[in-house]
Amino acid sequence: MVLPRSSLLVHVVGGGLAGSEAAYQLAERGVSVVLHEMRPVRETPAHKTDRLAELVCSNTFKSTEVSNAHGLLKAEMRAMGSMILQAADDARVPGGSALAVDRDLFSAAVHERVTSHPRIQVVREEVTTLPSPGIIATGPLTSDALAAAIRERLGVESLAFYDAIAPIVSADSIDGSIVWRASRYDRETMAGTEEGAYINCPMNREEYAAFIDALTTADQHHGHEFDTVPYFEGCMPIEEMARRGRDTLRFGPMKPVGLRDPRTGHIPYAVVQLRMEDRAGQMWNLVGCQTRMRIPEQQRVFRLIPGLADAEFLRYGSIHRNSYVNSPASLTPHLSLRDDPQMMFAGQLTGVEGYTESSATGLLAGINLARMLNGEEPAMPPTTTMLGALYRYLREADPRHFQPMNANFGLVDELPEPVRDKRLKREMLAGRALAELGAWLDQMAVAHR
Repeated sequence: MVLPRSSLLVHVVGGGLAGSEAAYQLAERGVSVVLHEMRPVRETPAHKTDRLAELVCSNTFKSTEVSNAHGLLKAEMRAMGSMILQAADDARVPGGSALAVDRDLFSAAVHERVTSHPRIQVVREEVTTLPSPGIIATGPLTSDALAAAIRERLGVESLAFYDAIAPIVSADSIDGSIVWRASRYDRETMAGTEEGAYINCPMNREEYAAFIDALTTADQHHGHEFDTVPYFEGCMPIEEMARRGRDTLRFGPMKPVGLRDPRTGHIPYAVVQLRMEDRAGQMWNLVGCQTRMRIPEQQRVFRLIPGLADAEFLRYGSIHRNSYVNSPASLTPHLSLRDDPQMMFAGQLTGVEGYTESSATGLLAGINLARMLNGEEPAMPPTTTMLGALYRYLREADPRHFQPMNANFGLVDELPEPVRDKRLKREMLAGRALAELGAWLDQMAVAHR
């Protein structure tokens, strides 16, 4: 590889997914990196360990199918050499078409790759200023001191919302006489077995009604800061969804479509699905059941779910702050300060939402900062790609109504001719994206020689 012309140390602040990916990409391109992580000197409300890339919410990176927006983004990241996805593959557990991981194995793998790299030094301290050249990737739990420094430098107020986390229960405490294993329409099975990737807890009409009543009357964590919580739709607490209407959950995360109970031959009125958390299958996540209920209420309410009457909770649901910058109002197209192109931002702090999206911004930030240190201009993937389209959203969204965004096909350029079949259209969009990403990567490689 061509080494950057600058001999300066680059500072990456934040040892989550984006920061770990950015530091690794810089180091692989010959840049000496100091990766700053404030844990365990300063703890957060959500983290449990001091390892890099700890997953504090779900254990899934979502779909791997390229006809799915998240799957396409992963395919693009693989083509660009993502270290995070390599670690995720190594720690994968059965999850159907989703890239679900054993969270301990995953964070251990990332931690080892980063800390053992000869060009990366990990420093445990809280950073309270914006270093340059550098990348700020402190994520949703940015410390108050650094958040204040960001607000002062940008001249605009950063935004904030709250993320909710779903509970995890022990496999041994699930009643196997009530639940069954299957994925929707039996599309996926657990590797090496005939069992489906999900545990399904069926509900009849009366059980569903009792569950909704319990959800909507449960005691929750309260405080002045929670009174008007602007939740991101992808992390809406289950009790908030239930208040939107009694059938909201039955047509949302608890929809029974494609799940026929093999013992009755009938499709249940509603279904709660559990997804495997660890490779050994001892821990199961209540899909879509993120919550801010108090712990005694979680025990009472979630044990109303058929099959979970004796559930042992290995992790309770919780709620935590999630801060992000108004990127279209204050950052450049490659997500840097407008008065300092080598002071960049990455991860959820930029206004992307999700593990894959956060990692992808760290990947591109590392690549682009290395390019700038080598005297080259930052490069953006074409907007026909999922990553390029996501970056376009971050620079072109209306700053007055800016909210975090997941990868989705609504972001990418339309096809030249309309295609009515939705799956065919997405397959064509994915094919075009990967072809144009390949051409873009080839063009960058030629320019780099």
